[in-house]
Amino acid sequence: MSHNETQTERSMIIFVNGQETQVSSGHTAHDLLLDLGFEKRPVAVEVNKEVIPRALLPDRLLREHDQIEVVTLVGGG
Repeated sequence: MSHNETQTERSMIIFVNGQETQVSSGHTAHDLLLDLGFEKRPVAVEVNKEVIPRALLPDRLLREHDQIEVVTLVGGG
């Protein structure tokens, strides 16, 4: 870490639907949904094979190398 870099500026690698993604340290599962444009869409979020209830997404901090699956729900008939 450089002398000018602070804890909040650090980034980490996570995997979203199998794709390597870089996010800032302190990112939550809710922040990730905002980044992906899914904030208002019905989705299911799994972090390291654990389904996270939508109400808990703002409290679920992401960690280096977390495996996240975001599944959109599609209606139809």
